[in-house]
Amino acid sequence: MWEGQLALAEGAWRVIAPQLRGFDGATGDPPAASMDDYAGDVIDLLDALHIQEAVIGGLSMGGYVAFAILRHAARYFQGLILADTRSQADTPEGVEGRTRMLRLVQDKGPSASAEEMLPKLLGETTRTKRPDVVERVRSLVLSSSADAIGGAIRALMTRPDSTPLLSSVRVPTLILVGAEDTVTPPAAADEMHRGIPGSDLIVIPEAGHLTNLEQPVLFNRALAGFLSHRV
Repeated sequence: MWEGQLALAEGAWRVIAPQLRGFDGATGDPPAASMDDYAGDVIDLLDALHIQEAVIGGLSMGGYVAFAILRHAARYFQGLILADTRSQADTPEGVEGRTRMLRLVQDKGPSASAEEMLPKLLGETTRTKRPDVVERVRSLVLSSSADAIGGAIRALMTRPDSTPLLSSVRVPTLILVGAEDTVTPPAAADEMHRGIPGSDLIVIPEAGHLTNLEQPVLFNRALAGFLSHRV
């Protein structure tokens, strides 16, 4: 899902897009049980590549992984990017919804979860005008195993509240959100912006929850500006 951002390497940045366990056809690793599992994988990758400091960020669940890394290993952060995510844990209603999704994936597989998720992941503009993006996101969901999706759902529904971390962030931080995001709406992004001292907030028009796929030009422009002028 990050292919469109690899072009940022042309600006002399080393761009690394970790492949989370089980996603995009990856095999061999057990499903994640918590956000800490994903965070540990990323930390292991940084260590294997001898990277001591990086701008670390993620979109949606990737934002929760970034918060988990921040809790356990803040020393790695040169900067922080939080896209279409939130700091709060799931509400009881959210946990109930994820429990239903988990049963759906277990009973009917990734194709059923794709049909359930697509209307929520993509903004109205994308669903109406960008069928190519809709099909790309569908293929991304279908490329992952039911076990991987199930592990992600369990990690999402058990993640801790990261709101207490916000005031402790002392690195340049960029917060991005789609104007049409109904999963982690602009209000949630604004709350993180107000909680992280000196952070930047950019709302991307005509995009829902997957801003980097729905509006890659605007997303990359925001990232490039942040990396060039804030980090």
